[in-house]
Amino acid sequence: MERELVAMLPRLRRMARALCRDPEDADELVQDVCERALRGRAGFTAGTRFDSWLYRIMQNRWIDRCRSRKEEKGRLGLDQVAELPGADGRRQTEDHLTLAAVRRAIHDLPEDQRLALVLVTIEGLSYREAAERMAVPLGTLMSRLGRARRKLVSLLRDSCGRAVPQAGRSGP
Repeated sequence: MERELVAMLPRLRRMARALCRDPEDADELVQDVCERALRGRAGFTAGTRFDSWLYRIMQNRWIDRCRSRKEEKGRLGLDQVAELPGADGRRQTEDHLTLAAVRRAIHDLPEDQRLALVLVTIEGLSYREAAERMAVPLGTLMSRLGRARRKLVSLLRDSCGRAVPQAGRSGP
């Protein structure tokens, strides 16, 4: 189990960063998930998907934290954008600003839509796999994903002040 957990760390960290919006909070969430998984290893059913079990632990821990803190909505600061790798120059600066706008727009999505979008577009899961990870019906996932995409386009259009091309749909 320890080896599988170590192999999952990059994916857990990406998911935590999408949920937390803050790298330090994300690291704490990943650590909490790892501790819970190791302490609760008896709760893992052999033959089931280990990654789904970890994602469920993370989602539950995140919900618990949100409820206890009544989390404030944070935004990605320019100092964090400046730390992204890349060469100097106008295009790189524009790319960084666009990326910051996309991150802000993703973080402004409701949590259920943000999680659906991250699982499908960043993690590369199929609709069915993402629905299983979120423990929702396939139709619910597709609905959340569609609303997330529409809202994302709208938020980016508003923040960039120009039309944003709409991405094509991909199937399950």
